[in-house]
Amino acid sequence: MTIYPFRFSIPLPRVDFLFIHLGPLEVTGYGLMMMVAFLMAGWTLQVDLRRRQASEDYAADLVFASVIGGIVGAKVWYVLLTGEWDALFRRGGFVWYGGFLGGAVGVLVNGWRRRVPTRWTAELAAAPAALGYALGRVGCFLVNDDYGIPSTLPWAMRFPEGLPPTTVENLQRMHVAFPPGANPADVVAVHPTQIYETALMMLAFWWLWRLRDHRHAVGWRAGVYLVLAGVERFLVEFVRAKDDRLLGPFTLAQATSVLLVIAGVYITRRLREPDSAAAALPAQLKLQPAKGVAS
Repeated sequence: MTIYPFRFSIPLPRVDFLFIHLGPLEVTGYGLMMMVAFLMAGWTLQVDLRRRQASEDYAADLVFASVIGGIVGAKVWYVLLTGEWDALFRRGGFVWYGGFLGGAVGVLVNGWRRRVPTRWTAELAAAPAALGYALGRVGCFLVNDDYGIPSTLPWAMRFPEGLPPTTVENLQRMHVAFPPGANPADVVAVHPTQIYETALMMLAFWWLWRLRDHRHAVGWRAGVYLVLAGVERFLVEFVRAKDDRLLGPFTLAQATSVLLVIAGVYITRRLREPDSAAAALPAQLKLQPAKGVAS
């Protein structure tokens, strides 16, 4: 768009299904939804802290720690899986479980730095983590990544511009079998597993949010989250198009999911009984009196 009479141009953003173009800057749908995911997770944290009459500043701390830890963890996990060390400096190349573990470490380390009990940090982060994951998977859908195996269901989708496109040739590289003579260039419909995961984890978030008034010990909800997230990913992996099926039909993500479920069951059993001493709001999360106001 050109502005008269000054004779200079303002580049307006060009938006398509996958990308937003701002001159030389390109923002992918995945990057946009990741930003939305972190912002919404932070907002739910604030709402929960406000309801508990706690300091809302802790929400920003946790979101920042999860962003840094998540990016580093997702990159490192990808590099360890593929051996592509140059991926550390590439735009792409992320693995969710690496991001989850890195983000969890970042959040817990930040809680330790703030001297907030680990159980309280885990309790507060459980529901926002489910919401963030659900919204992040929308980003995968927008860039046509992380789709499933071929399907004839009415809601199956084709991704001709996918990463990679859902052609017979690309799916065969992910160990998907086709009848002899299938055209390698044909684009086939597949399970939109990104949408499955978004729907399932939104349900998990809804339930975890309703459990804020549970009568178990502080931190119990974190165990519930681990069980729900692990079961969800374990089941969805059966219809994901993957090239890392290491144990017959089972993937590395499913092995990690089993570990998450085991950890979650342990936490829920360990923290089943209420703990009145730990239930009190930690001093580090209490609202500080305004300056100049007598307490």
